[in-house]
Amino acid sequence: MIDPDPIARDYLLLALRLDRLIPGLVDSYFGPGWLHDQVEAEDSPPAARLREDAADLRARVEAEVAEPDRRRWFVAQLVALETQARALAGDPLRYLDHVTACFDFTPERTDEAVFAAAAADLDRLLPGDGTPADRMTAWDARFTIPPDRLREVIDALVPRFRERARSLFGLPDGEHLTVSLVRDQPWSGYNWYDGGLRSRVEINTDLPSRAADLLGVLPHETYPGHHLEHAWHEAHLVRERGRLEASVLCINAPECLLSEGLADLGRRFAIPAADEVDVLVEIYGLAGLDVARDRAAARASAEAQVAITRAAGALGGVRGNAALRRHADGAPREDVLAYLERYLLTTPERAAKRLEFIEHPLWRTYVFVYFAGERLLSRWLERVPPAEQPARFRRLLAEQLTPGAIVGELAGSAPTG
Repeated sequence: MIDPDPIARDYLLLALRLDRLIPGLVDSYFGPGWLHDQVEAEDSPPAARLREDAADLRARVEAEVAEPDRRRWFVAQLVALETQARALAGDPLRYLDHVTACFDFTPERTDEAVFAAAAADLDRLLPGDGTPADRMTAWDARFTIPPDRLREVIDALVPRFRERARSLFGLPDGEHLTVSLVRDQPWSGYNWYDGGLRSRVEINTDLPSRAADLLGVLPHETYPGHHLEHAWHEAHLVRERGRLEASVLCINAPECLLSEGLADLGRRFAIPAADEVDVLVEIYGLAGLDVARDRAAARASAEAQVAITRAAGALGGVRGNAALRRHADGAPREDVLAYLERYLLTTPERAAKRLEFIEHPLWRTYVFVYFAGERLLSRWLERVPPAEQPARFRRLLAEQLTPGAIVGELAGSAPTG
């Protein structure tokens, strides 16, 4: 790997130093090893010093970086790192201002009428008696894949998603990923990007894996989601263009909003809407589910599953609303728990797990990136005809974009740098 230019070098050093004070801030690093070794060998600077370093580097970027897209990306990322160092130094912004500074984007509350309409749709679609939450739990249980059949299902789906990604977006030469089944993790799936165009994807078997869930989780983590994004960024930005700043992936930064948004959008490219029912029926068979014994019943169940999944998708803004109630409005925990339970149509135990994420020091900011990122990028994609959407999506894989740049394009103005 070539040595980074001074701006990229100091950005990488800043991110690695801040990660020592905020463990987990660096999600992946595949830059020069000597920079990592340098940071590991030195005493950790205080947060106030790193805040100053971020501000100083931002001024240098604005004065010295000529390329508008690269300059805008650096500035947005450095505002996020400076904001996190500021909070760590004891001078935090108000919650919503902090979130806005971290993501170059201000999340909005979702009108609760949207949740009520989704609940009404689910009440109509879910079979059986009892509360919608009880019926949702019973419905999900019917399509939970036994852990000993999960490997077979994954091995059938991932090559299909890879081929779709190859045909729509291309694949960097030499990219590769592995998928492992793990236990004792808080998430359902995770992509660990190791550099060298390689990812390790882990699926947690402690949590129920339902047929419809896999059609979201696997494209999100593999193709055309996180793995393909990171591999193309390394191949194009780092190797071809020498932008070594892209060799570190930082949590609670603008790149996260776009990364999680494009990963959630991956489903629409991995599985064309017209094929969803057939793919679900195939999964039922591979998983050995009872419903697969009758082809007509399996197809009817798959059609119902597609409708239920789409209706439930409208509840994506609940967690963001709950985070704003808790951290911006100061609502008591008990009120927020009740809010999550009511609008997510879930059990008290699952609501408590959601709140645990919302209150976590690192994830209390990150909670917005999935729904807000997907909603922003959906609007951006849908500004062009369907035939042109793969080419627009590929820009997310190849360019240094920011949420602010996407908002500017939606407003009809090109980013000015």
